[in-house]
Amino acid sequence: VSFTAVATLSDLDDGPLGIEVDHPTEGALPVVLVKSPDGDVHAMFDECSHAHVKLSEGDFDEATCSLECYLHGSHFDVRTGAALNPPAIQPVPVYPVRVEDDQILVDVENPLKEN
Repeated sequence: VSFTAVATLSDLDDGPLGIEVDHPTEGALPVVLVKSPDGDVHAMFDECSHAHVKLSEGDFDEATCSLECYLHGSHFDVRTGAALNPPAIQPVPVYPVRVEDDQILVDVENPLKEN
């Protein structure tokens, strides 16, 4: 498991954060970081599986723990990557996250399996 430090907890104070994380074979991957109401930090591929726009530019819905694609309104569960409503039907990858002190570490090489 290859964790990379990508941000600090305070970087998430203003909501979802879109970043790029280096992957050894795929180059820079777009990743969105989100802190849920319970304080957990989640990392998800930052692109809608339907419209190919950045999910980090959409709104975070605390009630469903999901990010909304601003273009067509699909929501994606930040914990599982599941598409919660059409037009998106395909999930997006989610990545393991560790928090050490104030540092957020993400492993983009080993996406989590959808629940």
